[in-house]
Amino acid sequence: ILGTETCSKYEIKNHLGQRVYFAVEENGCFDRNLCSPIRSFTIRIADNSGREVITVNRPLRCNSCWFPCFLQELEVQSPPGTVAGYVVQNWDPFLPKFTIKNESKEDVLKIIGPYATCGCFEDVDFEVKALNEMSTIGKISKYWSGFVNNVFTNTANFGIQVPVDLDVKIKAVMIGACFLIVSMEDQEIVPRAGQTGTKEVLAVGCDPTKAYMQ
Repeated sequence: ILGTETCSKYEIKNHLGQRVYFAVEENGCFDRNLCSPIRSFTIRIADNSGREVITVNRPLRCNSCWFPCFLQELEVQSPPGTVAGYVVQNWDPFLPKFTIKNESKEDVLKIIGPYATCGCFEDVDFEVKALNEMSTIGKISKYWSGFVNNVFTNTANFGIQVPVDLDVKIKAVMIGACFLIVSMEDQEIVPRAGQTGTKEVLAVGCDPTKAYMQ
């Protein structure tokens, strides 16, 4: 009603649709309303008992190809206080690209998105690839949730698919990567008239042969 953004809240679900984690974004009013797609934040992820298990920290940085030395970077801690890894945006004039790094800042995986990420009437996939960018081992997907949800609400559904034997720390970093993609997709600085809520639901879905965290 007031045309201002409030802190986002997320549900993280398994492939059966059961909620396993709940996440809350913390940041200031200035960041939310004036820096929305590039805003700084801390996301605290807790299990169903309320115990914080993952912390995601994102500083205020650019996401434009005109500022290749100051692109997006995000730190994931799991458990809180212990660095699990990083997500770093890579410069590319056409495609959204990211590198997944471990706690020692060594490259582990690549994420490459499509040229157009606004996907109308279809899902949008960000492919998770090996470092050579040749083989695809998983994906982060933005699910098309219907015309009403996409036009009149801020609700968004994302899914992660990664190999079941992927290191558990890197799985936590993949969740952080999904949050970074979610926030960079949030191009609306002021909600449209009639738009309801600011709660986004992050559905982390997996095949029986894949998992997002053990």
